[in-house]
Amino acid sequence: MAALTGVFDLFRIGLGPSSSHTVGPMRAARAFIERAGKAVTRATRVEVTLFGSLAWTGSGHGTDVAVIAGLAGLAPDTADPDIVHALPAQIAKTGQLTLAGYVPIAFDAAQDILFDRTTKTTEHPNTLRLCLLDATGTALADETWFSVGGGFVVREGAAEEAEDPTTALPYRFRTAAELLALCAQHTLSIAELQFANECALRDPAAVRAHIAGVAAAMDGCIERGLMQSGELPGGLKVRRRARTLAARIADKRRRNLNAGTEAMDHASLWAIAVNEENAAGGRVVTAPTNGAAGVIPAVLRYWSRFYPDTTQDGVEAFLLSAAAVGALAKTNASISGAEVGCQGEVGVACAMAAAGLTAALGGSPGQVENAAEIGLEHHLGMTCDPIGGLVQIPCIERNAFGAIKAINAASLALAGDGTHRVSLDEVIATMRQTGLDMHDKYKETSQGGLAVHVTEC
Repeated sequence: MAALTGVFDLFRIGLGPSSSHTVGPMRAARAFIERAGKAVTRATRVEVTLFGSLAWTGSGHGTDVAVIAGLAGLAPDTADPDIVHALPAQIAKTGQLTLAGYVPIAFDAAQDILFDRTTKTTEHPNTLRLCLLDATGTALADETWFSVGGGFVVREGAAEEAEDPTTALPYRFRTAAELLALCAQHTLSIAELQFANECALRDPAAVRAHIAGVAAAMDGCIERGLMQSGELPGGLKVRRRARTLAARIADKRRRNLNAGTEAMDHASLWAIAVNEENAAGGRVVTAPTNGAAGVIPAVLRYWSRFYPDTTQDGVEAFLLSAAAVGALAKTNASISGAEVGCQGEVGVACAMAAAGLTAALGGSPGQVENAAEIGLEHHLGMTCDPIGGLVQIPCIERNAFGAIKAINAASLALAGDGTHRVSLDEVIATMRQTGLDMHDKYKETSQGGLAVHVTEC
């Protein structure tokens, strides 16, 4: 890898429902206002134009609200979800948006945020333009940004946000083959190698603290999801199921009706709990995206609940190994549903979770790579076709199935010795090519698939 993509990049605490349509645009808008500097004090108006997938499904994904929050100076990792969700009503009442938290300007979301579904995007399907104007209509700042998946953002004309490529990482790799070769050469696990690279950029204590914080946030999101009930926002009238499912599982246990699928039932439950929280705009961990945020937490909790003697070292091995796989997918293909479909979101999350579980269970580097390959291979071709542009149907259940596939992939890989016919590199390359061949209407635009064949009600 030219620069490290690791646990700090692939596991970010943010807000739902979408990393590319919510977290990324919020970060881009906040960065835009920060870059404008003192020019903000002379601003009287701001214009935002959303293009491509952001235009087609931005309303359902809350992109407009996210941009408003970013312009107000809020950040997805620290903002209170209730404050963010209250902004549109507050602005509608006052007619004002407070830029960067201290400069009030007149603002009408219906006029100042344009969903441009006509102009073709050339660099990335998730494109937004932000323009800051003074009283004469002169542009004080005018920038175009790309939300490239997983909350990552790139400003037009600038390199994608990343660590300095000159940083002396001890183990540089761009492919799974290179990663496995380094592990063999230095007698390291994938997690140990990834940890060494992380520690080249940050203090080891900071790396461990971030991993512990991510694991705690994932667990907390599951717990919040299990406690909620009622309908999810957006108009599809989708009712939360996690609380009811948990009660049914508990009832079966009380009546001694434990089924052979209980462990899998729990994994599905935990994934659904997270993604219902995400769909409601709650706080989740991007892993590697919000639309796929339930897979890794569900499999991580499955490991901790159904295997004895789990330790913090195991948690670190899980998430570090998962990060290495996620970095390979992002570097050599994409984790953006708008670029490659849901294979890049739930598919990559499944591969990451399968790798993490295999590592936590003591698998060799070859077995970890095999598990990731199995997990991703069986998501190839998966489209991104959310009904109503909402991250609800089929997204929530897809996370449950992604978690189950990850567990099965790890089991299959651990039953072998790590040797297999199809490599992870080949599957990632196939995912990239499949994404290029996939029609745009199946890539997070809600113009095809379930989005048009299921009647909204």
